[in-house]
Amino acid sequence: MLMPRKKTPDLNVPLVGGGHFDLSAEDSPRGTVVCFYRGLHCPICATYLTEFEKLAGDFAERGLTSVAISSDGAERAAQMKTKIAASQLRFGHDLPLTTAREWGLFISTGRGKTSIGIEEPALFAEPGLFLINADQTLYYMSVQTMPFVRPHFRELLGAVDFAIDKNYPARGEYDGPV
Repeated sequence: MLMPRKKTPDLNVPLVGGGHFDLSAEDSPRGTVVCFYRGLHCPICATYLTEFEKLAGDFAERGLTSVAISSDGAERAAQMKTKIAASQLRFGHDLPLTTAREWGLFISTGRGKTSIGIEEPALFAEPGLFLINADQTLYYMSVQTMPFVRPHFRELLGAVDFAIDKNYPARGEYDGPV
C-alpha cells in the first residue's frame, strides 16, 4: 500500500510524440502531478483531462510538472491528446497493469463499446490522481473504482497553494497500531 511521505513505486512510460516519462528523473522543484486515466474510450476522462490541460501551466508556475497516463497504446493516447487539444500536458501510454496495481489503481474488464462508440480494452486501469514530491515521496493520492466523482484540479491547485504557504505536511502517514 502506498503511504504518504514514503517513496512511490517507479514510473516509466513512453510519451506521445517520443521520449519517456520517468518519475525518478523529473526535475521540478516541488514535484509532479500524475493523473492516471481510463483511456480514449472514456468520455468523462476527456472532460477531466481538458480541465487538467487548462491548469497545467498553473501547476508549472508552482514548480510542478504534469502528466496524464493510461494503459492505452500510443495511437489511442495520441488520439486523446488531440481530442482535448493538449499543448502543455504530457501523455504517457502503455502503462503496464502490474505497475497500475503497484500504484493502487483498480483494474476493470472491458464491456464493449462505450456511449461514444469506442471499444473498451479487455483490461484497463481506473482513474487515480497523485501529487508526488520532488524526492518521489507521496504527498496526495485519490483513486477511484469508477470513472465518476473525481477530485477537481482547481481544488488541487488551491491545496497546493495552501501547502506551500503553510508548509503543510503530507497527512495519513501513520502506520502503527490503532
